[in-house]
Amino acid sequence: MSEHENGQKHENTNSDGLDAMFGGEALAQKAKDPKKAVGQLIVLLSPYKFQLFAVLIFALVSTAFAVIGPRIMGRVTTILVDGLVAYWFGTGLLTDFRQMGRLTAILIILYIVSALCGFVQEIIMARLSVKVTYQLRERISEKMHRLPINYYDTRPQGEILARVTSDVDMISQTLSTNLTQLITSTTTIIGVLIMMFSISWLMAISVLVVIPLSMMIMMAVLKRSYVYFGQQQEAIGKISGIVEETYGGHNIVCAYNGETDAEQKFNEANEQVRGSAWKAQFMTNIVMPIFDFVGNLGYVLVCVLGGFLVVQRVITIGDVQAFIQYVQTFTQPLAEIGAAGNMLQGTIAASERVFEFLEEEEEVQDTGQAQPKETYEGRVSFQNVRFGYSPDKIILNDFTAEIEPGQTVAIVGPTGAGKTTVVKLLMRFYELNSGKILVDGIDSTKLSRADLRDIFGMVLQDTWIYNDTIMENIRYGSPGATDEDVIAAAKAAHCHKFIKTLPGGYNMILNEEASNISQGQKQLFTIARVILKNPAILILDEATSSIDTRTEILIQKTMRGLMQGRTSFVIAHRLSTIRGADIILVMKDGDIIEKGSHAELLATGGFYADLYNSQFSEGVVEEN
Repeated sequence: MSEHENGQKHENTNSDGLDAMFGGEALAQKAKDPKKAVGQLIVLLSPYKFQLFAVLIFALVSTAFAVIGPRIMGRVTTILVDGLVAYWFGTGLLTDFRQMGRLTAILIILYIVSALCGFVQEIIMARLSVKVTYQLRERISEKMHRLPINYYDTRPQGEILARVTSDVDMISQTLSTNLTQLITSTTTIIGVLIMMFSISWLMAISVLVVIPLSMMIMMAVLKRSYVYFGQQQEAIGKISGIVEETYGGHNIVCAYNGETDAEQKFNEANEQVRGSAWKAQFMTNIVMPIFDFVGNLGYVLVCVLGGFLVVQRVITIGDVQAFIQYVQTFTQPLAEIGAAGNMLQGTIAASERVFEFLEEEEEVQDTGQAQPKETYEGRVSFQNVRFGYSPDKIILNDFTAEIEPGQTVAIVGPTGAGKTTVVKLLMRFYELNSGKILVDGIDSTKLSRADLRDIFGMVLQDTWIYNDTIMENIRYGSPGATDEDVIAAAKAAHCHKFIKTLPGGYNMILNEEASNISQGQKQLFTIARVILKNPAILILDEATSSIDTRTEILIQKTMRGLMQGRTSFVIAHRLSTIRGADIILVMKDGDIIEKGSHAELLATGGFYADLYNSQFSEGVVEEN
C-alpha cells in the first residue's frame, strides 16, 4: 500500500477494511433549506420565463375552454328536459333541437381548442425540461472538472453518481410533468370556482366549506412526505455507493470472504430505501382516496341544496348537472395538486443535493500569469514545500530539492513517507500549504494546470483504461497522433504483438472495467500512451509493477531510452530498479533524510543502505 491511501484517503479510512471499501457512513445529507432550494430552482428557470409565460397562457386558454364546457352542456340538458316535460304534460312545447345542435357544435369546438392548447403546452414544457436538465448536467460536468481531487477521495463514487443521475432525473420529471400539472390544476380550480359562483353562490359556498379540511389534510401530508422523500434520496445515494464500490472491488470482496458482509451492508441500505420509499409513496397515494372522500361530501351537499333550489325555480336542472361536474372537476385538481406537491418534495430534496454539489468549494483557479514555453529543459526546484491533506496532518514538512535537466531522480522510502505525494504536488493535483515548485524557473502556480500537466507524462501503479478501443486508449492525451504513431508507440512498449492476437486488434473495445485484458496489459497500454506523448518530464510510479519479469526487462530498456536526456522522477519499492538513477532522494516522515547516488548512499551505511540490504540479504520485499 502506498502513501496515497495513507494521505489523501485518510478521512474516509475505517479500522475495518471492508467498511472502508464500502464507504462507511453515507455522506448524503437530508435537505435542510427548502426555501433556498426553491429559490435556486427559480433562478435555474429564469432564462426560460417567456416559455413559462407561454405555458401559462396556453394553460389558461385550455382550462377556460374546458371549464366552460359543463355550463354549455348544462344548457343542453335544460333544453332537453324542458322539452320532455312539456311533451309529458302536453303543453305543446317541443325540444329545440336546432339550439341543441348549435350548443353541441360550440361544445365540440371548445374541447378541440382546449385539447390543442393543452398539447402545445405539453410540448413547450417537455422541450423546456430537456433544455434545463441538459444545461444542469452540463454544469455538473464542468463542476466535476473544477473540484479538487480531495473531494473525490473523501466521498463514495456512487454518492456522486446519484447526484448526477437520479437527482437530476427527478428534477427533469418534475419540470416535464408535475410542474405542468400544478399549473393546469391551479388554473382549473380558479376557473371552476368562477363558474360555480356564476351558477349559485349559495351552492358554491356550501362546497367551499370542505376546502379548509382538504387543505389541512394536504399540508399534513406534504409536511410528512417532504421528510420521507429526503430520506429516500439519501438512501438511494448510499445504496448507489455500495453497489458501485462492491462491483469495483468484487475480486477483493471474494478473496477476503467478504460476500456476507457486503450482502449485509447492501441489505441494510436496501431496507432504508424500502422503508423511506414505502412511506413516501404511501403519503403520495393516500392523497387521492382522501380527496375522493371530500369530493363525495361535496356531492351530497350539491344534490340536497341543488334539488331544493330547482324546486324553488332559482336554478335549472341543467345548472345542477353542470355544478355536479364542476364539483368533480374541482376535487380532482385538488388531489392532483396534493400528489404533485408530494413529488415536489422529492424534487426539492434532490435539487438541494444537486445545488449543494454545484456549490462545493472548487480548486484554486489558474492565474495564467505565465506563458508556457515551447520547449522545456526539465529543471525542477522544490523550495521549502509544506503540504498536508488536512491542516492538522502534515505529510511534507520542509521538502527542498534541486533537479537538473536530464537527471533521473529516484524517490524511495517506506510506505507513508510522501513519495507519491511529491509527484502529485508536482502535477498540481493538490495545492501547497506553503513553499514553491518551479519548472524551468517558472512557478507552477503561475501556469495553467493544462499547460503545466502538458509538460509531464505519467505512468502510475494504478492504471486507468476507459471504455473505447485499444487504439483510442493509447492515443488518449495525444489526439493529433496518427494510427501509425500509435502502433509505433505500442511496439516500443512491447505490446504490439499481443494486441494483434486480440479479437479486433487495435479496434478491440475495452469494457468499462477493462476486465477483458490483464492488469499487466493495461499497464503496457499506459506506458505506450506516455511514449506516444513524448513529454518533457517523466513520472514513473512503479510503472512495471504488474508486468512479468521478461517483459519488464524489455520495458526498462525502452524506458531507459525514453528517459535519456529527459528529466525523470521514478518511485520504486524494489530498489534494484533504481540503481542507475543520477540522484536518489530517501524520504522518511515527509522529509528528505538522505540524498546521493546508489553507490554514495550505500557507502554511508545509512537508512537507504538498510533498506537496500534488507531486500536482498534478508529476502524481505517491501510491501507495495
